[in-house]
Amino acid sequence: MTVRTRFAPSPTGLLHIGGARTALFNYLFARHHGGEFLLRIEDTDKLRSTDAATKVILDGLDWLGLAHDGQTVYQSSREARHAEVARQMLEAGNAYHCYLSADELKAMREQAAAEGRPLRVVSPWRDRDPAEAPPGVTPVIRLKAPREGETVVRDLVQGEVRVANTELDDLIILRSDGTPTYLHAVVVDDHDMAITHVIRGDDHLTNTFRQVQIYQAMGWTPPEFAHIPLIHGADGAKLSKRHGAVSVLEFREQGFLPEALCNYLLRLGWGHGDAEVLSRDEAIALFDLDGVGRAASRMDYAKLTHINGIWLRRADDDRLTGEVAERLHLPANHPALPRIRQLMPGLKERAKTLVDLAESAAFLAKSVPIAMDAKAAAQLTPENRAMLGDLAAALGETDFSAQALDAALRAFAETTGRKLGQVAQPLRAALTGTLSSPPIDATLAALGRAESLARIAACQAD
Repeated sequence: MTVRTRFAPSPTGLLHIGGARTALFNYLFARHHGGEFLLRIEDTDKLRSTDAATKVILDGLDWLGLAHDGQTVYQSSREARHAEVARQMLEAGNAYHCYLSADELKAMREQAAAEGRPLRVVSPWRDRDPAEAPPGVTPVIRLKAPREGETVVRDLVQGEVRVANTELDDLIILRSDGTPTYLHAVVVDDHDMAITHVIRGDDHLTNTFRQVQIYQAMGWTPPEFAHIPLIHGADGAKLSKRHGAVSVLEFREQGFLPEALCNYLLRLGWGHGDAEVLSRDEAIALFDLDGVGRAASRMDYAKLTHINGIWLRRADDDRLTGEVAERLHLPANHPALPRIRQLMPGLKERAKTLVDLAESAAFLAKSVPIAMDAKAAAQLTPENRAMLGDLAAALGETDFSAQALDAALRAFAETTGRKLGQVAQPLRAALTGTLSSPPIDATLAALGRAESLARIAACQAD
């Protein structure tokens, strides 16, 4: 058997972090077992589904590196097939035409509310002669669900779960306008796509009981189910905007790397010993459903940021230079890019996100005169400005390699009776406009002779 999983989002909004983790788990499970990972866009809600939301989902999956196999399936294109199956169930006696009116359903709903119980539709048309149907009424098609016994799901995460069939009613599978309901369409699509494992959030568990009944009515073998716990905020409440970013592309904008976000999501509800930082290949080798816990996970943004810092330090310097250039809106021929690339090994050691990295590299793209923050400006006293003039003369005689610059700075400090920090901090202020940068010799070397001396001279002219 070839393992086939699927990610099946509805394009009615953003790709949220919970959906991203579901996609990741489906992807890793399929790859671990040498199977296929499929994508289905469940766009049957025509009023709420949008092309823009579909694009966001596709962009998010692409950014995360979760490439699916085969063509994307759009559920709305399969309505004829959904209707065909509903009619097969009707012909087999496992479904029936229901002529309940809106007023009758409203009365049932009000009665259930008055009795403090959930609505379970008991349709008189289940066993009634269709010849008695009222004229001019187009019926829905309802599943003729079993009334006795239990529906059992042997879940790969939750264990065996069961519900009494008296708790479930005859769900509509085809509306009066001929369009399928979500629960019916999902079953038909999963069957036709030969899905072997349905891995999704445990908020779908109630739906699963109903869907299993559709499989049984059609004589189809259901897939294996694995319902993974949801992601909550740090306070245990449902994850929302008040906890921080919740959509995948928000995390991208906030400067997180996709490999860091995937690494964090992998460990959010799944574990393998003490393994914390895992590459994609390592995750594929290790991931299986027996490592998924049953308890809800809590989103920890501080831990995500920590993991992102680890992945930043591992990242290729050319790639990070490109990321910084994009965030600083620098064209490909900007003179700052070679400087940023040269300093990248030091810059990324201090950064936790790409936002941090871009902010720390921004001084390399500044134009003379350099804008100063308050702490930097405080360093540029008249005495220090005069010192910088003398220092510029000494630096002008070096070859501007980091090693030669370090030696020149130390010699200047010793000759003038100063500590190295008393020289380096005013110089850093003049070069960067802040008091934070990579080592001062490396900063001078990256800026180069002409740019460094121009920045020092600009401070003396103020």
